[in-house]
Amino acid sequence: MNQASDFFTSPTKTNNNIKQRGHSISRRRMSKTNFVEVRTFLHLFRSFDRMWAFFILAFQAMVIIAWSPSGSLSAIFEPTVFRDVMTIFITAAFLNFLQATLEIVLNWKAWRSLVCSQMIRHVLKFVVAIGWLIILPVTYTSSIQNPTGLIKFFSNWIGNFQSQSIYNVAVALYMLPNIFSALFFIFLPIRRKLERSNAHIVRFLLWWTQPKLYVARGMYEDTCSLLKYTTFWILLLICKLAFSYYVEISPLVGPTKTIMFLGRGRYIWHEFFPYLQHNLGVVFTIWAPVVMVYFMDTQIWYAIFSTVCGGVNGAFSRLGEIRTLGMLRSRFEAIPKAFGKNLVPTHRGEPKRHEQDDRTSLMEKKFSYIWNAFISSLREEDLISNSERDLLVVPSSVGDTSVTQWPPFLLASKIPMALDIAKSVKKRDEELLRRIKQDPYTYYAVIECYETLLDILYSLIAETSDMKVVDRIRESLEESIHNQSLVRDFRLDELHLLSDKFNKLLSLLLEIEQEGNDTAKMTQIANLLQDTMEIITQDIMKNGQGILKDENRESQLFANINLESIKDEAWREKCVRLRLLLTTKESAIYVPINLEARRRMTFFANSLFMKMPRAPQVSSMMSFSVLTPYFKEEVLFSAEDLHKKNEDGISILFYLQKIYPDEWKNFFERIRPKDEESRKSMMDEISRWASYRGQTAKTGKVTNSTERPKLDPKDEFLKARMEDISLWASYRGQTLTRTVRGMMYYRRALEIQCIQDKNAKLDHQRTNSSYQDGESVADMDLAIADIKFTYVVSCQVYGMQKVSKDAKEKARYLNILNLMMMYPSLRIAYIDEVEAPNKDGMTEKTYYSVLVKGVGDKYDEEIYRIKLPGKPTNIGEGKPENQNHAIIFTRGEALQVIDMNQDNYLEEAFKMRNVLEEFESTKYGKSKPTILGLREHIFTGSVSSLAWFMSNQETSFVTIGQRVLANPLKVRFHYGHPDIFDRLFHITRGGISKASKTINLSEDIFSGFNSTMRGGNITHHEYMQVGKGRDVGMNQISSFEAKVANGNGEQTLSRDIYRLGRRFDFYRMLSFYFTTVGFYFSSMVTVLTVYVFLYGRLYLVLSGLEKSILLDPRIQENIEPLQNVLASQSVFQLGLLLVLPMVMEVGLEKGFRTALGEFIIMQLQLASVFFTFQLGTKTHYYGRTILHGGAKYIPTGRGFVVYHAKFAENYRMYSRSHFVKGLELLILLVVYLAYGRSYRTSSSLYLFVTFSIWFMVASWLFAPFIFNPSCFEWQKTVDDWTDWRKWMGNRGGIGMSGEQSWEAWWRSEQAHLRKTSVRALILEILMSLRFLIYQYGIVYHLKIARHSTSILVYGLSWLVMLTVLVVLKMVSIGRQKFGTDLQLMFRILKGILFLGFVTVMAVLFAIGGLTITDVLACTLGFLPTGWCILLIGQACAPMIERTMLWDSIQELGRAYDNIMGLILFLPIGFLSWFPFVSEFQTRLLFNQAFSRGLQISRILAGQKDIGEFE
Repeated sequence: MNQASDFFTSPTKTNNNIKQRGHSISRRRMSKTNFVEVRTFLHLFRSFDRMWAFFILAFQAMVIIAWSPSGSLSAIFEPTVFRDVMTIFITAAFLNFLQATLEIVLNWKAWRSLVCSQMIRHVLKFVVAIGWLIILPVTYTSSIQNPTGLIKFFSNWIGNFQSQSIYNVAVALYMLPNIFSALFFIFLPIRRKLERSNAHIVRFLLWWTQPKLYVARGMYEDTCSLLKYTTFWILLLICKLAFSYYVEISPLVGPTKTIMFLGRGRYIWHEFFPYLQHNLGVVFTIWAPVVMVYFMDTQIWYAIFSTVCGGVNGAFSRLGEIRTLGMLRSRFEAIPKAFGKNLVPTHRGEPKRHEQDDRTSLMEKKFSYIWNAFISSLREEDLISNSERDLLVVPSSVGDTSVTQWPPFLLASKIPMALDIAKSVKKRDEELLRRIKQDPYTYYAVIECYETLLDILYSLIAETSDMKVVDRIRESLEESIHNQSLVRDFRLDELHLLSDKFNKLLSLLLEIEQEGNDTAKMTQIANLLQDTMEIITQDIMKNGQGILKDENRESQLFANINLESIKDEAWREKCVRLRLLLTTKESAIYVPINLEARRRMTFFANSLFMKMPRAPQVSSMMSFSVLTPYFKEEVLFSAEDLHKKNEDGISILFYLQKIYPDEWKNFFERIRPKDEESRKSMMDEISRWASYRGQTAKTGKVTNSTERPKLDPKDEFLKARMEDISLWASYRGQTLTRTVRGMMYYRRALEIQCIQDKNAKLDHQRTNSSYQDGESVADMDLAIADIKFTYVVSCQVYGMQKVSKDAKEKARYLNILNLMMMYPSLRIAYIDEVEAPNKDGMTEKTYYSVLVKGVGDKYDEEIYRIKLPGKPTNIGEGKPENQNHAIIFTRGEALQVIDMNQDNYLEEAFKMRNVLEEFESTKYGKSKPTILGLREHIFTGSVSSLAWFMSNQETSFVTIGQRVLANPLKVRFHYGHPDIFDRLFHITRGGISKASKTINLSEDIFSGFNSTMRGGNITHHEYMQVGKGRDVGMNQISSFEAKVANGNGEQTLSRDIYRLGRRFDFYRMLSFYFTTVGFYFSSMVTVLTVYVFLYGRLYLVLSGLEKSILLDPRIQENIEPLQNVLASQSVFQLGLLLVLPMVMEVGLEKGFRTALGEFIIMQLQLASVFFTFQLGTKTHYYGRTILHGGAKYIPTGRGFVVYHAKFAENYRMYSRSHFVKGLELLILLVVYLAYGRSYRTSSSLYLFVTFSIWFMVASWLFAPFIFNPSCFEWQKTVDDWTDWRKWMGNRGGIGMSGEQSWEAWWRSEQAHLRKTSVRALILEILMSLRFLIYQYGIVYHLKIARHSTSILVYGLSWLVMLTVLVVLKMVSIGRQKFGTDLQLMFRILKGILFLGFVTVMAVLFAIGGLTITDVLACTLGFLPTGWCILLIGQACAPMIERTMLWDSIQELGRAYDNIMGLILFLPIGFLSWFPFVSEFQTRLLFNQAFSRGLQISRILAGQKDIGEFE
C-alpha cells in the first residue's frame, strides 16, 4: 500500500476566485470538458457522419448512373460514367471537411479545457480536411477531356500531370485510413487489443482516430455476433438501395431531363429570377421530397427486417408454443419434466442410483408444490374461483397411485365418459381398452379412480371379515382383467349405479369431517357401503353371489367402521378429488374463465420449455435487491377514494366492478362467510356503510346527515371488510400497494424453494400455510430468504409526508407505514431535511439519506442515516436522484429496478434464480452480461381502444423490438424497468442513473449507454416477464410521448450519443442510430416531407409553372415516381412501422389468425388516426427540444378511470403541436386544389397524391376529440363551449395559471423562445417567412389584378394589409381610451369606419371588378401573413414589449386562437346534435372493454341505479 498516495492526503483549501456571500459560494464559471451540448441538428451529422456520408455518396453515385444514356447499373463500367462516379470522393472530402469544422465550432466553449494534444489533433484534422478538399478536385480536373472555365485553369496549372492516374493515386491515398479500418474490422481481436491498450506507442498511433478517453474503447463483439448484425445490415442496405434506385431515382431522371430542356415556363406572378436556366425551380420541387424520403425510408426497411428477424428469433426461442388452454392440456404431461430440467437444482451429494430411481417422482412432487403455489396465488388475487382452484391444483399425495395424478381440469368428465364407453362395449376387452386409451387422460382417470376407491374403502374397514369381502371383489376384478374377460364377467352397463353410490358416500364422509362424529351419519355410511357391495356382487358381477355369504360372520356387514382416517388432511383431499372425478360431467376446457389467469398459466407453462440456465440452490444463488422510486403517486385507495364520484356520477369501485366482474365475484366468494346468516349480516353492514358515506347500496341516492344511521366506529367486522375492498381495488390500479405485493412475491418464492432444496418432510397443511397464509416457516429458510433478497422503496418525500398536516399526504404516509407492517422485510429510504445550527450559530438545512423498517404494529425504526452534501434533487432530475441516493441501501450482487406502475407474479418469481445465473453463464464468453433485460406484460390494455393501442405498441417494443436489439444487433440499452443490473459493476462505474438536469431527462437509457461504453454486455431474456401499467387516456399518452420525444431530443445533443456513434463499427452504428434518435429524426423528416411537397406544389401552382410545364403529356406519363415517394412517406405516417412488429408478435404468441383479426379491428377502431396523431407529437417535441430546449419531466398520471377532457384543455395541450400545423396543411391543400382545378383534367391523381396528407390533417385536427369520451354529448358540448369562452375572455395577471386564462397560457407557450439562443430565434423567424408565399401568390390570381405580373400588385396587397391592421389598432385604442363618458364618440368612430369599409368595397365591386371569389381568396392569402407577423412578433418579444405594438401582437394572437377554436368546435357542435354519433363513439372507444363485459354506456351516462355492492 502506498501511503503517500493522493487517496490518503487531505485536500488543501484554496481561496482562488472564491467569495463567500452568506451561504452561497460563487466562482468563475468552469468551461465544459471535451464536449459541449450545443442546440443544433448538426449533432446528428457530427455523431453519425459515416452513415450520412454513405447515404449521400450512394445517392450521388445512383443519380450519376441513372443519368447516363443507358440508365442501367451496368453503365458504371463505361469509362465516362465510372469517371463521373469517382467524383463521390470529392464529395466525401467535403463531408470530411464539414465534420472537422463541426468538431471545432461545436466544441468551441470547451476549447480552454482541452489539453494541448487534443487541440493539435482538432487543428490538424481541419488542416488535412482542407488539404484533401483542394487536392481531390484539382487532381480530378486532370481526367476531364476538353475542359472549360475553372476546370481548364486547374488543368493547365497541373501541367505535365494531366493523366487520370494522379486522381486515382490521390483517391487511393485518401482511402488508405478507411482500408486499414476495414482490415482491422475483419481482424477484431487485434483492433480490440490495440484500442484497449495504454502503451505509449499504441496511444500515439491511435491518437489520430480517437481521443484519449477511458470509455468507449474497444467496443467490439465476438466474431459470430459481428457476422450476424453485419449480414443483417448488408441485406437491408442492398434492398434499400435497390428500391431507391429502381423506384425513386431512375424513373424520375427521364421527366427531369424533359423538364430541363422544355424551355422556360410562363409565370403568372412577378418572378424575381425569370431567366433561371433549365427550370431548376421545378426540378428542385420535384426532387426535394424524393431526396428526403431517400434519407428516411431506411427506417421503413429496418422495421421490415427487424420484424422478420424478430419473428424468426422468437420462433426459435419457442415463444408461443403454448398459447391456448388446449395447447396447455396437450403438453401438460411434459411440463413436470421441463420443470425439473430448469427449475430444480442438482444435488451434488445424491448417489446416482437413488437419483435414477426417484428422479421422476421427485420432479412430480416438487412441481406439484410450485404449481399449487401458483394456483393459490391466482386465487388470492381473485383471478379464479374456489371451484376453479379445486380443478387446477395437483394433489399433494403424488405417488399414491400407479399413474401420475394430474390436475382435475385435465381429468374432468373423463370418468362419465369412461362409463359411457364401458356401457357401449359388449364383446371384447381389447376394444374397451383401446377406446379408453385413445385419450391418455381418460386412462389415467380410470386407474386413479379405481386405486383411490380401494384405498378409501380399506381405510374405512375395521373388521377382518369385511376386509375379505373387498379382497375377493378386487381379486375377481384383477383376474378378469388379466384373463381379458372383464366384459364377459361383469355387467359394465350397471357401473353408473356404483358411481352414484360412491358419490353419496364421499359426500357423507366429508360432512362428518366438518360436523364431527354423528351416529346417524355413521349408520348411513354403513348402509351405503352395504348397498355398494350388493350392487357390485349382485348387479355388476355375474358370478359374485357367494362373496357376501359368510357362515362364520357374527355381525352385520360393515357394522363397524374405522373413521380415524377422516382426520387426515391428505385423506380428505383424496375424497374431494375423487368426488370431482366422479361428478364433473362437463369438460373443463374453459377453466379458468378469466383471461389474465389463462395468459399467466400458458406463459408459465411455455417458459418452462424455453432455453434458460438451470436454477442453483437458494443458498448458492446470487443475492439481489429490488429498488423502486416513489414520489407522490397513489399508495392505496381509501374508502373515500373508492366512493368519490366523477362528473359522470361514477365511482372507482363501481367502475372496477364493471371492468372486472368475474374478479369481483371471486373476491366476494373469498371474503364471504360460509354460512348464510353471517353473509346476510355482512351485506347489511356494507349497505349501512355505503349509506353512511352518502351512497345507498340499492338506490345510489345521497342521504342527508340527519338520515344517516350512526355506526359504531369499533365495528371491526365492517372495518375488515372495507380494508379488503380497498386492497382489492388497489391491486387493480397503478398503485404502490400493487407493486410492493408483486415484488414481495420474490421472498415468498425463495421461502418455498428453500424448503424444496432442503427436502423438508412437511405435510400438506404446513406447506400450504407457508405460501398461502404467510405463517412462519423454518427460521433458517426465513434467514436465507432475507439474505438473498432485499426490497427498498425510495419514497423521496416520506419524511415530509410524516410531518405533513395535509390529510392526503398524511394518508400516504400511513399507507406506506402499513405496507411495512404487512411486509416486515420491506425497507423505505427517503431524504430527510433537518434544520440545525451550524458552527457559526446560523440555522441551515442538512440533508440525510435515511433507511427505515416497520416495527411492531404502528411504528417505523431508523436503520441507517447518511449525511448528504446537499439536496440531491437540486443537482439533478428528481427520479434518477431518488434512485441514486437510495442505491447505497441495497445489497447483493444484482439489482432490479422496478417502477411504481409495475407488478410481479409468483410463478415468475420462481424463475429469478435462473435469470440471475445469466450473469455467470459461459455462453457469453468473456463478455459477461452487465444488464439483463426482461420482457413486460402491459396489463392496462383492456380499459379502452386507446389503452389497447398503447399496450400493443409497448408490448411489441419490449418483446420483438428488444429481442432484435439484443440479438443480432447488439445495441440493446436500458429502456426503463424491470432490467436487472450487475450491481457491483455499475456502482463502481457511475451508478444506474445519470441525473444531470435536462440533458439526462430520459435517465434510463443513459445507464445503458454507460454500461456499453465501459465494456458491458446487455442481454434480453423472454422466459420471465414482469407486469407494467401504461397510460390509458389520450392526454396521458400524449404527455408520455412528449416526454420521450423531449428525452430523445436531449440525447441527440449528448456526449454519450457522440461517443457511441463515433466508436461503434459502421454496422453497429447503423443499428444504434435507427433504434434511438434516428427513429425520431425519421419521424420528423416524414412530416417535413409533407411540408416540402406541399410548399413545392404551392410554388408550382401559384407561379403557373404546373400548368405550363408539369401538365405537359411527356411529364404526365412519368409522374409515377412521385406517387411512389408519397406512398413510402404514408407508410411511416400511418403508423404501419409500429403495426408490423405488433402483428408479428401477436402472431407468434397468439397465432397469426388472431393477429390478422386484431389488425383489422385496430384499423376499424381508427388505430391509424391515433398513430398519425402521435407522429405529430414526436415531431413537435423532438424538434423544439433540439432548437430551443425546455425539456422537462412531464408527469403523465396513472389514473384508469376514463374521463371527459374539456375542449379548452385539449386546445391548450395540442394547439401548437397539432392544430396550428394541421390548419396550415389544410390551407395548403385547399389552395393547391382551388388554383389547380381549372386546368387539372382529373381529380383522381390529386386525391391519390394527397390522400395521406388529408388523412394527416384530419387526424391532427380531430383525433383528440374522437378519442375523448362523451365529446359528442350535447350537454357536455354546451358546457365545453361555455368553459372555452370563459377561458378565452379571462385576462391574465399575477398568479393566474394557464388553465384559468388564455393570456397566461399564451405567455407560457412562448417561454422557450425567451430562453433560446439567437441562432434559434433567427431560424424561427426564417421559417415563419414561409407564410408570406400565400399572399404573394394569391394576389396575382385575383380577377381585380387583371393578369398583371407587376410587383406593384404585391405592394398594393401589403397596403391593404397594413390598412386593416391600422384600423383594428384604432378600434383597440378607441376601446381603451374612450371612457364611459365618451362612448358616443367611440360609437361614431366605429360607424365612420364601417361606412368607409362599405364604401370602399362597393367601389371595388362596381368599378374595380372585385368578386366574392376574390374576397375569399384574400382571406386565404392574408390569414397566413397575419400569422407570420404574429410569429415574428413572438420571436422578437423582448424588443417589441418595449414598444406599443406588444398589446397589438397579443390581441392578434387572441384573434387567431378564437378563429382556430371556432373552426375546430363547429364540427363537434354539429355532430353533437345527433345522439347516434355519441353512441358510435362510445362503441368505437370501448369495444375491447365491451367484449369483457364492461357496461360503458351505463358508466358514461352516470347511471346510479346499481348499488356499489350489488
